Parts: sequence; C-alpha cells; structure tokens
Amino acid sequence: MEVAKYVAHPRVKEMKRYGSVIKVRAEAIQSYKAYHAEVWPEILATLRQSNIRNYSIYLKDDLLFGYYEYHGTDYKADMAKIANDPKTQEWWAIMEPMQQPLDTRGEGEWWAVMEEVFHVD
Repeated sequence: MEVAKYVAHPRVKEMKRYGSVIKVRAEAIQSYKAYHAEVWPEILATLRQSNIRNYSIYLKDDLLFGYYEYHGTDYKADMAKIANDPKTQEWWAIMEPMQQPLDTRGEGEWWAVMEEVFHVD
C-alpha cells in the first residue's frame, strides 16, 4: 500500500511566529490596558486582512511582549498595508507616546524583534 505524501502548494507559505518587546511608560499602563480591552474594530479587521492571527500582548512590570502568527505569503506588503491604514495610524498616534522603545532594538524597529530560541507544538 502506497502512502500519499503531503506536498505544499508552491504559493502557500508556512505560518511564521513573531515575538517583540517594548516598554510601556509607568504612568500610561492603565490607559494602555484600557485601550487594548476595547481595540477598535477597524484595527482588528486590518490585522486579519493582513494575515495576522493569534495576536497577544502580555504585560510584566513595564515590559510589553507581543506575539502573533503570520499566515500570508508577502510579509513586507502586508506590513505596509497595516502601516498605510489611516485608522491604524490614528491608533498608533495614541499608543506611541505610551511606549518607550528599547535602546537595543534594531534599526527601523519600534517594537524590538525577538529571536525565537525554542518552540514545541
């Protein structure tokens, strides 16, 4: 009996996990949490349309850890779609003053991208 082998479609890319970190200003923690308790529906729609799934943000002291899974095939284009969205720009204008990027972040980063060193399903 021959066992069928799974062959991925050439245009289908595997999901990629992303983790990033940033500080939140102590005086802004409650406001930051309140905004994220009621994220604007337009923001959520743009994330979904840009192939972002399973997005979470965790808080410990003054550190925010963000995690999401990307299910698309053109990450750069999808990130540009998010960045060019007027409602997202409005959201970011509110969020950015509450945040304090890490000094060790990479060039061009706001949230510092993290290296995945372990994963198990």
